[in-house]
Amino acid sequence: MKVKVNLKKKIDDGYDILIETGLSKKLAETIANDNFGNSYCIVTDSNMERIFGKKLLQQFKKIKVKADIVSFPAGEKNKNLKTAEKILNQMLAKGFDRKSCVVALGGGIAGDVAGFCAATYLRGIKFVQVPTTLLAMVDSSIGGKTGVNLSKGKNSVGTFTQPQRVYVCPEFLDSLPQREIRNGLAEVVKHAVLRDAEFFDYLDKNVQKLLVCDKKILVKVVMKNCEIKARVVEKDEKEGNYRRIVNFGHTIGHAIEILGNYKIHGHGEAIAIGMVVESEISKELGLLKESEVEKIEKLLHKIGLPTRVPKGKNYDLNRIFELTKSDKKTISGKVYYSLPEKIGKMYSKKGNFGNQVDKNIVMKALRRFS
Repeated sequence: MKVKVNLKKKIDDGYDILIETGLSKKLAETIANDNFGNSYCIVTDSNMERIFGKKLLQQFKKIKVKADIVSFPAGEKNKNLKTAEKILNQMLAKGFDRKSCVVALGGGIAGDVAGFCAATYLRGIKFVQVPTTLLAMVDSSIGGKTGVNLSKGKNSVGTFTQPQRVYVCPEFLDSLPQREIRNGLAEVVKHAVLRDAEFFDYLDKNVQKLLVCDKKILVKVVMKNCEIKARVVEKDEKEGNYRRIVNFGHTIGHAIEILGNYKIHGHGEAIAIGMVVESEISKELGLLKESEVEKIEKLLHKIGLPTRVPKGKNYDLNRIFELTKSDKKTISGKVYYSLPEKIGKMYSKKGNFGNQVDKNIVMKALRRFS
């Protein structure tokens, strides 16, 4: 005997990315008018709480909309289940219910943690993303990936839960240190390699303007990246196949982040190293031309990003390789790489965008760039 539970349904999880200069001055009013909740919980880190979180809370209070703020100590080391539990307990203590909405305010770490808390609180409530770093604006705030780290695995616990809207305030870029701009540009380069060779050349010609935060150029770059990421997510929301391409550089990059205990390299810096090594892997497989490996490396170097595996016992190449096996993209003990066949196009075999790579090839690529 069997009993059928019929749950066939169609859900539109689509959303808008609103990019508007000056938006931060009227952000609470804009969010409230969009009406995603009966109250709003601003989840952010300690740095952004001081810089803008309290101002946003005052904006909500000024328009008499119920809101409160919950923060956690800044830094990748705090992106974990312990932090998430503390935030969830505070949300419960402050009386947020199933009709409340989380405002994920900050860079990629804050966005991932806040999104994860929203996706799990009372079995899931709505949330919106307010990215405040270039990296978050062009990548992590789009696509619905939420999560926290385990001690040996980055983003190993999380959900695919789409935000209701993404609010991009370009003025946040004005106060970013150049290192953070560079970190964000690593993901920008990645998106160009994935889908747009012309955009790659545009970046190469405008590196200096990007580094001095030319607002006109940066807004154009943010818009282009949002479009690229949106098209990828539309084709494959939950990374069943095509969306794997956005992991280019991340398999090696995440291992380097872990070995540095998330202190030595920013996310973009680690991914830059990962992109160079994985481009070399692609070359060794007969996919990417040597000249294109060099173009990718030169652009990352021009931006000021690292392109070599760090020296030292902690970054033993065998340790890097072993850590790739703990990557969340590993299936049945097999590591899958997303590799470019040329700048602007990712390789697929019979429609599959994940590629198993022999250890000898991975080690050879690591040695070349160490």
